Amino acid sequence: MGRVVRAFAPGRTELAGNHTDHQGGRAIAATLDCGIAVEARPNGCGRVRLESAGFAPVDIDASALDARASERGTTAAFVRGVVGRLIGAGVDVGGFDAAVTSTIPSGGGLSSSAAFELALLSAACALFGEGRSFAPAELATMAVQIERDYFGKPCGMLDQMAIACGGITVLDFSDASHAPGASPLSFDFEGHGYALCLVDTRCDHSRYTDEYARVARDMFDVARFLGASRLSEVPESAFYERFGDVRRALGDVPALRGLHYYHEMELVAAREEALRQGDVEAFIQATRRSGASSAQYLQNVSTADRSSQPAMVALALVDRAVGPRGACRIHGGGFGGTVQAFVPIDDCEGFARAVDRQLGEGACRRHGLSGAGVRVESQLR
Repeated sequence: MGRVVRAFAPGRTELAGNHTDHQGGRAIAATLDCGIAVEARPNGCGRVRLESAGFAPVDIDASALDARASERGTTAAFVRGVVGRLIGAGVDVGGFDAAVTSTIPSGGGLSSSAAFELALLSAACALFGEGRSFAPAELATMAVQIERDYFGKPCGMLDQMAIACGGITVLDFSDASHAPGASPLSFDFEGHGYALCLVDTRCDHSRYTDEYARVARDMFDVARFLGASRLSEVPESAFYERFGDVRRALGDVPALRGLHYYHEMELVAAREEALRQGDVEAFIQATRRSGASSAQYLQNVSTADRSSQPAMVALALVDRAVGPRGACRIHGGGFGGTVQAFVPIDDCEGFARAVDRQLGEGACRRHGLSGAGVRVESQLR
């Protein structure tokens, strides 16, 4: 048998910090009990050939590494980016064959793209790096560059950093010149009586990439209007003092999105403190307020297409099903993807039935958290 490497990267859920990372804020993320596995072996032919169920096969020249406009938004862009970034980092990547398997629903807001990037980076590095490895921040930085420069999505670094680190991680994006600070945090939701459920809105969030990108642009516009590059550089008092000026110059939606940043930053701090103190009720209360902020201020729940509101419909149904003891919020980028719910364990079966009855069988998935991030699981010869 030739050499075979298997790498695995988990999906991620955002526990706090909806659209705070790109503004230099803080967030809390956790890795999940689902993920993407890449099994790879050298082929000696100078080409990278990749197969993944549900996607067209990829076959690229391992020496042709420049980003291509024609590949934007495709799996080939990710593959070319992985090879390009590793070679740029000094890893002499040659041709290899790879097979991908996934238990993360694509387009569901659980960071399947970031998991794929990191699993493929790790597998290719293990094949050709001659024992070399990268720190989580280095891997996350390469993955973000791939997504921005090759795939063409203006993403932040939350997803990649969370998956690279693993477990529950508090991320601090205040230093724009470096990868975010990462602090581990331990908390057992099920041990405190709550199940984490993620509800599929039945709408791939990639349908709304332009609206997703507009959220960050609006917040950057507010920061620049106030003389800064990111909202983290603008004191909250200064923002509120000039709130009327922001509205008049930029419009109500950018002003509200700026307001969300400061409100959500308070709620990140409240949820971190609640988890560190083991106070699940305080976490649930802050999560409810965060969900309201995302819907009312950030406005990444409703879409510009007034005839189609998949995330808003799903959120309304989940809110009704979860009842007063739990909490729910839009998850990740928003507009489609998933709704996150914290459900009392003794209510979980009824909650799932109610949601599935409205959105279809399997819409509600109960998840556990994983303590491990991206890793090479095996190397065989």
